[in-house]
Amino acid sequence: MGGGNQEAVKQLQSLMENVDEELKNTFQNMHQSYPNETLIRFLKARDWNVAKAHKMLIDCLNWRVENEIDNVLRKPIPADLFRAVRDSQLIGMSGFSKEGLPVIGVGVGLSTYDKASDKYYIQSHIQMNEYRDRVVLPTATRKHERYIGTCVKVLDMTGLKFSALNQLRLLTAISTIDDLNYPEKTDTYYIVNAPYIFSACWKVVKPLLQERTRRKIQVLQGCGKEELLKVMDYASLPHFCRKEDSKSSKHNASGNTENCFSFNHVYHQQLYSYVKQQAVALESISPIRQGSFYVDIPEPDPDDAKIAKTIESELHKLENQKNGFINSLNGLTVSGH
Repeated sequence: MGGGNQEAVKQLQSLMENVDEELKNTFQNMHQSYPNETLIRFLKARDWNVAKAHKMLIDCLNWRVENEIDNVLRKPIPADLFRAVRDSQLIGMSGFSKEGLPVIGVGVGLSTYDKASDKYYIQSHIQMNEYRDRVVLPTATRKHERYIGTCVKVLDMTGLKFSALNQLRLLTAISTIDDLNYPEKTDTYYIVNAPYIFSACWKVVKPLLQERTRRKIQVLQGCGKEELLKVMDYASLPHFCRKEDSKSSKHNASGNTENCFSFNHVYHQQLYSYVKQQAVALESISPIRQGSFYVDIPEPDPDDAKIAKTIESELHKLENQKNGFINSLNGLTVSGH
């Protein structure tokens, strides 16, 4: 870290000394004994502009206090709803990279988000973020005796289709929560099993991304197995990357413990048990009532909003092209009779 960057950290440290006790408490819960590393994340997210990073961090801390994020790991989602969320919001932790970073698999193409109300998908996502930051990363840090504060994400695009438009609003909300409140938590994004529809969208989205973000994204050939084995062992490969003819994220046998998306996978079982234990410790044994957990969705950054709009526009364009092609084929068929 250069001298200018060190000075920026000092300035942000100084500004943070003036925040009230409530914000200091949630910041402590957030940084898990690594305050400087957390300040650096927010500075990176705002290109080392101290004033902008300070505003971003204060907004984040206020969001945490107003939405009781410090208590989210004490609010279990009812088991049947948690299973429904896991069946339709495909995400899980498959292991660790060779550098000790958690490996998160995400089934982008086959997630349907249609088995529970939006608030449960958002609650579950925030719980995974908080569990990662308060349990998984601190455990990895202690094990390796050096700070580990980021993860690796492998995004499976199998099954990505035009119906993704239906989920864009919820995905934008989740992405906005991550961008504004959990910045710079991903070291690298690996894209695998990418169909044509992804390639077409990527072409128009890539130029809109900041260079810092572009550098993190690697689009791999096929299921990416060979490339991924350079950064993680076979045991940590997400199930959808384990063979070239891997059909999809979702078509694994239900209950297969190697499927990191499954409710029965060790990661989700440990996470769910942890939340239930925290609830019991707080004498909140009964599950939360329907409608008892709401989170304010922050306004997206204008650049991020532009990217979401571009994706939506490109998907519409591709869908229209596809429909036009199908209509042409139908016309040919009719003419041929």
